Amino acid sequence: MMIYMDYAATSPMMKKALNVYTEVAQRYYGNSASLHDLGGQAHYFVQQSREVVAKALGVHSDGVIFTGSGTEGNLIAILSLAFASTKGKHIISSQAEHTSVHAALNTLEKMGFTVTKLPLQKDGGIDIQQLRQTIREDTALITIQHVNSEIGAIQPMEEIIGVAREANIFCHVDCVQSFGKIQLPKQVDAMTVSAHKIGGPKGCGAVYINPTIRVSALTPGVTHERGLRGGTLDTPAIAAFATAIENYQYDLQQYKVLREIFIKNLPKTCQLIECGQQLPSICGVMMEKVEGQYVLLKLNEAGICISTGSACDIHSESGTKAILSMGYSMEAARQFFRISFGPSTTFEKIERLQKALSAV
Repeated sequence: MMIYMDYAATSPMMKKALNVYTEVAQRYYGNSASLHDLGGQAHYFVQQSREVVAKALGVHSDGVIFTGSGTEGNLIAILSLAFASTKGKHIISSQAEHTSVHAALNTLEKMGFTVTKLPLQKDGGIDIQQLRQTIREDTALITIQHVNSEIGAIQPMEEIIGVAREANIFCHVDCVQSFGKIQLPKQVDAMTVSAHKIGGPKGCGAVYINPTIRVSALTPGVTHERGLRGGTLDTPAIAAFATAIENYQYDLQQYKVLREIFIKNLPKTCQLIECGQQLPSICGVMMEKVEGQYVLLKLNEAGICISTGSACDIHSESGTKAILSMGYSMEAARQFFRISFGPSTTFEKIERLQKALSAV
């Protein structure tokens, strides 16, 4: 049986979420927008799930919009806030954001917006002083990822949000990797989360946009989700998402121990990327003189699943965004691979991983 150590890319559905998905799909299959009883039943599940998501985010449920993914959530949030701002057309982000964030920013640049992408410091964090100095009179939005999916760096979101509030700038946070694992930021204008990172189904996520902000539909004329997203809601997936939220457990201390054991017997030719603040279950590693893709293939032959970075960037030849943003060379970036722990990770599996790395 394969050893799975790519939880930062996705996680298997937990049994409780899968059972709820199956039951809702089979018994409550009505369109949640329909007025008959089956539609009303589906609507009930959607609304109850919306309350669960809102509680987990610490926000009002009126601002929670279900999406088809974290990627879609990022696109909706960033474009909506950019268009809603009356301050101007300047946006601040980082060089290490998820591909979906950069896709949204690229779209806005084609519409006349200017984007400043800040580098990461050697400790993986945003330089708050540099962020302050980057703000202009026409800065409309700051969008920063809470936890980097490649190296696990945790950004100082309280300080970043504080800077945004002082300057009266909208702030969006990509919380896809942090949701359900660490405390989420508060008093933020928009947040993005996803189901499949915490044992829920793929193809389901949510975005929170503060309901006091007047945002317009990106596609005028759609009727679902406050008119911000078109398409019939996937009620079974949404109900399973809520179930995953209520049952997911992230043992921070356990992952710290697993990380320490992993580091202890790491081959000397490997360098672990250490950050000032870091999610312990994500380990970014570079092996000297060996490309990350080669490591991935050799471990796959040994029955171990890892990654060379974000699953959304695997076809990129430009290296890993986070590593490059921290000042590493392109050669170092190509040596990068990522190991990420989850509920099935044990000491025995880490020992097998270490032996496989030593063999490489």
